[in-house]
Amino acid sequence: MQGMKQVHLKIFGKVHGVGFRFFVKQQARLLGLKGYVRNDKDFVEVVAQGPEFKLKDFINKCKRGPILARVERVDLSYEEPSELEEFEIRV
Repeated sequence: MQGMKQVHLKIFGKVHGVGFRFFVKQQARLLGLKGYVRNDKDFVEVVAQGPEFKLKDFINKCKRGPILARVERVDLSYEEPSELEEFEIRV
């Protein structure tokens, strides 16, 4: 997995009930990233894997979110790449 990076995001703000998970999944698929998105009680969690230049674009999109969302904070960390399948919404 040369050149592959994996990012872990926790996105806080008005991120529930605004289509955030579907927005994230759509953006990830458009960029060809692997990973998942899921709701947590206080935030939306995202794990995404792909080339660094695509992840940077993806992170910027997550910081904006869908039109009804209001992102207040994004906690971001890089992790060792794991075995991920196509991008999915987890419950």
